[in-house]
Amino acid sequence: MKTKEDPQKVVATNRKAYHDYFIEEKFEAGIMLTGTEVKSLRDGRANLQDSYASVKDGEAFLYHCHISPYSHGNLMNHDPLRVRKLLLHKKEIHKLLGKTQQKGLTLVPLKIYFSERGKAKVELGLAKGKKLYDRRDTIKSREAGREVERAIKERK
Repeated sequence: MKTKEDPQKVVATNRKAYHDYFIEEKFEAGIMLTGTEVKSLRDGRANLQDSYASVKDGEAFLYHCHISPYSHGNLMNHDPLRVRKLLLHKKEIHKLLGKTQQKGLTLVPLKIYFSERGKAKVELGLAKGKKLYDRRDTIKSREAGREVERAIKERK
């Protein structure tokens, strides 16, 4: 029996995004990186917490994404919190610009990964913020599901 391996090597995920937002649509974008940033990502040293993306002057940018300096980078190291340009098609950028100008929608990075061709990619989610009662409902339904699973397990 062969199992299909996932060709993506996930570097960082933004688990808090699923807790704080309803993800309506997902997009894949490339990132413009320097050499030491790529080496740091390959070591798995990235953090997406509190990061976001936005469209400005017809280009998409990623803000507050922390990629740690490379350990052997010496003078050529990068600024960990620098603004990084996202690589998207012009049609996708116009679509995102139109949707983010709607009330309550924002662009949130969900994960950074390497594609099967070795390129660094970001999965962006078009998100709508959850209210406190929405979060409570999500937690309540998750707990109910766990209780059902426990009852089934005990029954067997």
